[in-house]
Amino acid sequence: MSSLTTATLAALEEMLQNATCNLPHGGIPIHLDSQEIGYLVAEFVPFVLDSIRGRPIAHIHGSASGLQLESVAPALLSHSLRELAQRMRGAGLIPAWRNEEFAYYGNDGHEYFRVERAAFRSFGFQSQAAHINGFTSSGTLWLGRRSESKQIDPGKLDNLSAGGISADETVVNCVVRELWEEAGVPKSIAEKIKPAGKLEILRPHPPHGVHHESLFIFDLALPSNLIPVNHDGEVSSFIELNLAEAAARLLADEFTSDAALVTADFILRRNRFG
Repeated sequence: MSSLTTATLAALEEMLQNATCNLPHGGIPIHLDSQEIGYLVAEFVPFVLDSIRGRPIAHIHGSASGLQLESVAPALLSHSLRELAQRMRGAGLIPAWRNEEFAYYGNDGHEYFRVERAAFRSFGFQSQAAHINGFTSSGTLWLGRRSESKQIDPGKLDNLSAGGISADETVVNCVVRELWEEAGVPKSIAEKIKPAGKLEILRPHPPHGVHHESLFIFDLALPSNLIPVNHDGEVSSFIELNLAEAAARLLADEFTSDAALVTADFILRRNRFG
């Protein structure tokens, strides 16, 4: 802990403060009723507007000022957004298709629609993910290195485990599943997770669009004899670092953007409270 300098801690604080940033010019907002819920970057706008004009999609209206989604039953709006997402996929605008859906939740907690998870970045919709800091009694962190075959951030450092929360999944169920699949942590240990807050990330993510996500953060104390082992092929290896080493790699841009925020938050909390 003593090797975490004031300058390092300040840099980590700045990283958290810059988690959300201005979106690039030239795009258009996506509204549901009067609320802005998404953003199409400039590269996607011509295709989307031309597509809607040429072959209208129910409940979706487009103009140079933005896309307007009608407030209809979630099943109906989901069907319409799936159609638009498939058109964009066919045009090569959604390259990391997963055949898995995320749900969009409004500020009131209600689900308003669901659509392919890769399309969430294409539309700039806010998704949800769970990230777990796995730490030991000696003050180290276990970190995973993403497989080189991953379509997003291959080879980057990640948290012990992390994953998007699917449409039919609770946050805790996601955590338990990801801990086993990515790090081989059994359910009996995974269920000892402690909620540690939530962060929001909002930034351009070319060529996928906009990365807008709520990050549910958990801390998990790991037994000294537990060595993480990946089961799903999404993590190539694990490393165990003290907090100063982890901070140095953060500042060297070795982490995914979301795992960087979660790890910076963990280091700062440990520095404050021990």
